[in-house]
Amino acid sequence: MENLEKNEVLSRAVRAGKRTYFFDVKTTKNEEKYLTITESKRKFNADNGTFFYEKHKLFLYKEDFTKFQNALAAVLEFIETGKIPDDVLFDTNEPKTDDINFEDLEA
Repeated sequence: MENLEKNEVLSRAVRAGKRTYFFDVKTTKNEEKYLTITESKRKFNADNGTFFYEKHKLFLYKEDFTKFQNALAAVLEFIETGKIPDDVLFDTNEPKTDDINFEDLEA
């Protein structure tokens, strides 16, 4: 039996050189499933002579799965074939962070 956290329903790891990618399916309090993708990279701290792991985490929620999957497939196809992805796969209508006036967000 896998040693899973209480809200984790599935966990798989992919080792790729110095990096390991973890795919963890978890549940919210409302029992909605979501995915976390964690990149873990082993690094060396020259100051104290020890190794440590640098981690980066991405949370992907159910309502975004299709958009994420389509966009990922398109950019992977571009890497493989050079075919430019169709802009319709990407939310070009969403405001970019440089289009947002952060002063308007303050309460």
